[in-house]
Amino acid sequence: MRSLTGKLILGFLIVGLTGTVLLTLSVGLITTQEFGNFLFDQGREDFVSQLSEYYRSNETWEGVEGIFPFLGLRGLGGRPPNFGEGRPFTLVDSDGKVVVPGPGHHLGGMIETNELSRSEPIEIEGEEVGHLLVGRGAFGESRAAELFIERLTLILILGLIGATIVAVLLGIVIARSLTNPLAELTKATRAVAEGDLDQNVAVRSNDELGELAVSFNLMNANLARARDRRRQMTADIAHELRTPLSVILGHTEGIRDSVLEPSQEVINIVHEETLRLSSLVEDLRMLSLAEAGELPLDYQKISPEQLLEEAAASHLPRAKRKKISFEMKVAPNLEKVNVDPDRIAQVLGNLIDNALRYTPAGGIISLQAEQSSDFVELRVHDSGPGIEAEELEHLFERFYREDESRQRAEGGSGLGLAIAKSIVEDHGGHIRAQSDPGQGLSIIIQLPR
Repeated sequence: MRSLTGKLILGFLIVGLTGTVLLTLSVGLITTQEFGNFLFDQGREDFVSQLSEYYRSNETWEGVEGIFPFLGLRGLGGRPPNFGEGRPFTLVDSDGKVVVPGPGHHLGGMIETNELSRSEPIEIEGEEVGHLLVGRGAFGESRAAELFIERLTLILILGLIGATIVAVLLGIVIARSLTNPLAELTKATRAVAEGDLDQNVAVRSNDELGELAVSFNLMNANLARARDRRRQMTADIAHELRTPLSVILGHTEGIRDSVLEPSQEVINIVHEETLRLSSLVEDLRMLSLAEAGELPLDYQKISPEQLLEEAAASHLPRAKRKKISFEMKVAPNLEKVNVDPDRIAQVLGNLIDNALRYTPAGGIISLQAEQSSDFVELRVHDSGPGIEAEELEHLFERFYREDESRQRAEGGSGLGLAIAKSIVEDHGGHIRAQSDPGQGLSIIIQLPR
């Protein structure tokens, strides 16, 4: 059987049927046994009562065997017992002497004390006048008792059939409640495998199946976003490559067609565009390695202050040309951080490069370092115009430009902050941006202590 629904229904049927049969047999056996005990106890009490009345009336046990056929004793199947085959009881007087012999005893014999202790005493006004030893077959079932057992058996059989039907119906309901969501997930998964990412399954419960549906929807949404980002990145890369390639192609075709002279100026333009193209390709390669977690990192312990000072020193000539000054704010007694100094220097270089790009002449770039309970924070704050709140969430996306014309004119690839984000996250850290329009932009790097 390959169907999960069929397997579940069969499983419920087997479990339900097995449990019901065992319960039915147990209840039937116990009920029959207890009912037999009840009939035996009731018959014995009646028998003892009639024997007591006989002794009260006659004050002796002589002749008592003659009344046995009239005491209401029943044999197997409700027939009177055949005393010729042996009585199923023994009557003993107060001295332990057999008055009416039964199985294993003879008339006038004596009963041992331990056997006498298991007998039923016959008392008159608190005085023992005899004992009765009764076998289990002495009081056979009456027709009424047989009818009761037959009806009880019928009721148990009907209960067994009903419980089996309920088990099957319950199995069908539960099986469908389990397999229907799985069928929907299977259908949606096949659609995703064929490239259709616009799939969303209904979340019908809060159990493990519901969590599976939520996880599938989340996975599919992430796949769809990744697909969209990949398409957008492909379009962005094509767009970014088009400009330098167009310039290079235009100038080389001009030289080939003798429209342009192969002057130093033309060669310089082609060279600059080639460098820009090479830089873009290298940035893309580094970003792909960082996002895949495959960027090699050479960890070393270094002070945050040294990281900021070296980053500022490498950009100092450009800052002086733009008449921009650096301001260092480093908290005392900072712990060293375990990082790849070259990669973190690359991150800080990208951040300072962006800050120089947007900070006006005479402005200040503040480099700060402080320590929290879990992280060492490095902050680069410029005194530029800042950006709007809705732009912050896109700041670390590939090829994002708040001012496209200005960045492209200055040679930015639009990948610097995306690379910075990936490198910081590869170190187990976080990076975020803060800005109020007109108050500059702060980029905060959190590195684990």
